[in-house]
Amino acid sequence: MTSPVAAPWRAAEALGASAAEFALFQDEPAQMKSGTVGKTGFLRLGFELRGKQTILADLDRRAPYMAQRAIYCDDSVPGLAHVFMITTTGCLLQGDRLALEIALGPRAQAHVTTQSATKIHTMDANYAVQTQTITLGEESYLELLPDPLIPHRRARFLSDTRICIPTSATLLFSEIIQAGRKHHHPDECFGATLLSIAAAASRPDGRLLFTEKLIIEPQRYSMRQTGVMDSFDVFGNVILCTPKDKAERIYARVQADVDLPRGVACGACGLPNDAGLIFKVVGRECAQVKTKVREFWGLVRKEVTGADLPQPFLWR
Repeated sequence: MTSPVAAPWRAAEALGASAAEFALFQDEPAQMKSGTVGKTGFLRLGFELRGKQTILADLDRRAPYMAQRAIYCDDSVPGLAHVFMITTTGCLLQGDRLALEIALGPRAQAHVTTQSATKIHTMDANYAVQTQTITLGEESYLELLPDPLIPHRRARFLSDTRICIPTSATLLFSEIIQAGRKHHHPDECFGATLLSIAAAASRPDGRLLFTEKLIIEPQRYSMRQTGVMDSFDVFGNVILCTPKDKAERIYARVQADVDLPRGVACGACGLPNDAGLIFKVVGRECAQVKTKVREFWGLVRKEVTGADLPQPFLWR
């Protein structure tokens, strides 16, 4: 009998086994078999509105994934629950299977992030998988803004995000992918073997809104091509699912920008089926991309909640 805790990482294992792009990487690590205890992280975060404050009503975790408690550190939105996801191993290793589930009840508001960048360690066998399931209730609001993904040389990583969102809710979800540890070793810049990153959203009745899948294979295809990464080293992908009227007002305020001397470019476009917007950024340095993502985040926060962003922390 499959236990509720074990099921999510088993789904991640099945996903990796069925992904065509990972067919060449099904060998098992010599050190520890994939999907064993300590390599199967699970984290469930369930948020509910109680009075005027959103609380973390449901927390389930399995190492190396964990979270501790919700904090309330934003005076402009005092009821917004902040949660930091923690990975106790420091890096994702070959054979790791991680599963994240986030659920918001009606009118709940939450901000979820990570304690640091997600580092994908060098691999000589197998791969790492991360599945994310996000379910929002009516009129709920979620900011899922993890720190950047840093793939090391010869990393192999599969990420799949499934979103279920009603028309009245808002999700702001960002992924920032760096070229690697480019200041560590020359071969680290675009040194990963394979990154496969997918996202799909649907309505609660099952109607599909959109899908997006990025397959990045730097050893097979040049990342320095025009139309791929050219001279840029960092890619930011931001998905905004929000009601149509809010999306239109945000889009009217987003300025496309191509500044080659400074090394940054960005722009937004509409998602299919009136699902919202997608905002993309490329930059030579991570700080440039983070700045543009924060600008877009500020527009979303103001439009949806009426509040401004707080000043950034000194260490961010």
